[in-house]
Amino acid sequence: MTALVPTREDVSRSPGGGRRRQLALPASAAITIAALAGAGVLSLVVGATWVPVEAIWDSGHPLHPVVEARLERTVLGFAVGAALGLAGALMQGLTRNPLADPGILGVNAGATFAMVVGMTSFGLTAMGQFLPMAFLGAALAALLVHGIAAFGRDGATPMKLAITGAALSAGLASWTTGLLLADRKTMETFRFWQVGTIGGRGFEVLLTGLPFLVVGALLALAGARLLNTLALGEDLARGLGRHTTRDRVVIGVAIVLLAGTATALAGPIAFVGLVVPHVVRGLVGPDYARVLPFSMVAGAVLVVVADTVGRIVLPPSEVQVGIMAAVVGVPVFIALIRRTGRAL
Repeated sequence: MTALVPTREDVSRSPGGGRRRQLALPASAAITIAALAGAGVLSLVVGATWVPVEAIWDSGHPLHPVVEARLERTVLGFAVGAALGLAGALMQGLTRNPLADPGILGVNAGATFAMVVGMTSFGLTAMGQFLPMAFLGAALAALLVHGIAAFGRDGATPMKLAITGAALSAGLASWTTGLLLADRKTMETFRFWQVGTIGGRGFEVLLTGLPFLVVGALLALAGARLLNTLALGEDLARGLGRHTTRDRVVIGVAIVLLAGTATALAGPIAFVGLVVPHVVRGLVGPDYARVLPFSMVAGAVLVVVADTVGRIVLPPSEVQVGIMAAVVGVPVFIALIRRTGRAL
């Protein structure tokens, strides 16, 4: 008997059996590349001080130092956004839950809580020390959410995962606040990081987390075929010879690396991992060989644009990117709940 192998045509069909309308790959690539370039240019020229475009490449221009300062936060924004967008796509594919993202399923809250424990209990102050704590917290939170949701007759259904993740996130947020209230010094260090920001970090912060982001991205992109197979059902995936437990562990490690590092670098930025994969699937369809790389680009664009808008909405102060991302994400989240509630 010839083995069944899921094809791009298989995964591009909607649950009802019909095809989904999607853009051709060249058109989608052109749109995302143009958006990425546009977001980068806007981030360099827009802010409290508006910079002429020619100052970007003219090192003798009097405003070129402003461009250099903004370049650091722009590159960091691209890296953090790409990690969150990719982690959200992985989590939605792994759980087959359209409402899954690192923020909703407790991964970001776990990383945050672990970092605060490290600051208050072990006196950690350096980014290199924060990263292992963030990974540990993210991994434990992910395991706890899935373990609790798996109890019961139906196992870890999408609805149970979402409810468990929301409950765990609320609990971890309360414990995090309690630790901070008991340590005023840590609260002063933590409060600017807590809202999610990419300003004032510097290239050295990014270089600390870059190896983890690269490894996580490589593991994620290598899992596209697995996610396509899982979309056809767990039993069929096993029938096709996939070692689903091992494959889930690999994807889980990628999620922890991406979400944990992004949270350590920029703070808990919610909704990016939720919104981006849905937008991308509307452009390129549900094939994860396309969804994953396009989610990286779209996540980078969203975070950098949100950061740029946050600089100008309430002059002369800034609105942090974590807040602006939530402003975009909450309406989309509500719309997704309305659209998918019955299916969950």
